[in-house]
Amino acid sequence: MAAQFNVGFNILGYLLSFVQFGFIVGTLTFALLTLVDRFSPSRIFMVCAFLGAISNLCVLIPNISIINLFTARFATGLFLSGIYPVGMKIASDYYKGGLGKALGYLVGALVLGTALPHLIHEFSWSSDYRAVIVSTSILSIIGGLGIRFLVPDGPFRKPVPKFQIGVITQLFEIPSFRKAAFGYFGHMWELYAFWAFIPIMLKRYSDLQSIHIKTSFWSFIIIGVGVISCILGGFISLKSGSKKVAYYSLLISGILCITSPFLFGLSPELFMTIMCIWGMVVISDSPQFSTMIAAAAPAENRGTALTITNCIGFAITIISIQLLTFLAEKIDTTLLFLPLVFGPLFGVYYLRKKLI
Repeated sequence: MAAQFNVGFNILGYLLSFVQFGFIVGTLTFALLTLVDRFSPSRIFMVCAFLGAISNLCVLIPNISIINLFTARFATGLFLSGIYPVGMKIASDYYKGGLGKALGYLVGALVLGTALPHLIHEFSWSSDYRAVIVSTSILSIIGGLGIRFLVPDGPFRKPVPKFQIGVITQLFEIPSFRKAAFGYFGHMWELYAFWAFIPIMLKRYSDLQSIHIKTSFWSFIIIGVGVISCILGGFISLKSGSKKVAYYSLLISGILCITSPFLFGLSPELFMTIMCIWGMVVISDSPQFSTMIAAAAPAENRGTALTITNCIGFAITIISIQLLTFLAEKIDTTLLFLPLVFGPLFGVYYLRKKLI
């Protein structure tokens, strides 16, 4: 899509970041108005899935301008804010115990959805990106209908009857919530920038090794393999606790950030194996952070707690994505993932830190 526009700047980072920006505005609105805790999450999910699909399709308007293109991407992100955190809220309303396992499956679904466009592109009837846009929009509508009619609001839901002022600041006054939230923010610094730049890293490796790599297919594999680690991490958390799963996921992911420049000299088999391991540990902590956040928040404010942490977390992703977009034109691509290490370091620090 970026290649269709002849402009004087690299719009790829902006195409990615406007979605994140829309998500931030949406989650902030949802959190400030405590919408997920006041109204039916299943209804909100369906409406946002429909509107998100329509916004996604708007990028296919013939001769669309840059401004309208960015607006459509912003709107897509805006309505995604009523899908991902709302989905976690729905899950938390079904489980008093074992939420880490449940969210492992849910975030695993997020991972598979993130990877799916790469697979659609690899096996679509043409190399036209429009096939991906249309397919994902249809799937969004199907998903919204599925949630509305097959997954009603959970038995442990405690709706808030009225608008609450100051609930966000009250949440961050809870030490266990603050600790989990800050760890999650470190995780988000790395996650979406890593996902976004996997194709660029694969292309750089294929150029250095003078081999052909199916970039879309392997991008799907490296991102999609995170499904396994999310589910496995959920089961491990039942015995070891969510904090331990999150801590070691961040630690391993941080080590891979630091050693990433050396991966380009490895054999294709070893390179792909390590990239798949990275794809697993970069996301396996996400459902566990959400579990810790939900557990630390009062039951009637879980939706708002999950939404505001998503809001801040995705705001952080804009900075890391834009940073890598800028650095991609300034430094060798083999060094591109080094700055991502600051996220895991920050997260590990707060997981170890005792907040009073």
